[in-house]
Amino acid sequence: QVQLVESGGGSVQAGGSLRLSCAAAGYTSSIYCTMVWFRQAPGKERVGIAAIWRDGDTTYYADSVKGRFTISQDSAKVTLHLQMNSLKPEDTGMYYCAAAYGCYSRSWSKHSVYTGWGQGTQVTVSS
Repeated sequence: QVQLVESGGGSVQAGGSLRLSCAAAGYTSSIYCTMVWFRQAPGKERVGIAAIWRDGDTTYYADSVKGRFTISQDSAKVTLHLQMNSLKPEDTGMYYCAAAYGCYSRSWSKHSVYTGWGQGTQVTVSS
């Protein structure tokens, strides 16, 4: 079972940037294909915002973050990153990373396909 630990959250003013990281431990890197970042705003459902396949070339983004966020992973495939630029107050929420065995395209944003989850890191964007 993969263990995922997020870091890098914090408070920032609108227009600022943050870089989130998700460290994976206790797993064989070849098992998981899709890695994802979800965001959960207070009182709302968890929403998928960015995903990447193990090949590193296949990425998916929610419309709300396209052009502002970039998902990436290190060459060893054990650390996932999310570079967040031009942050908006609506980006506020708890950010979670997750891993899935399959390589998902249409279903990348469905939390039910992910088997490993981190505890989350809080991002707060003030206006």
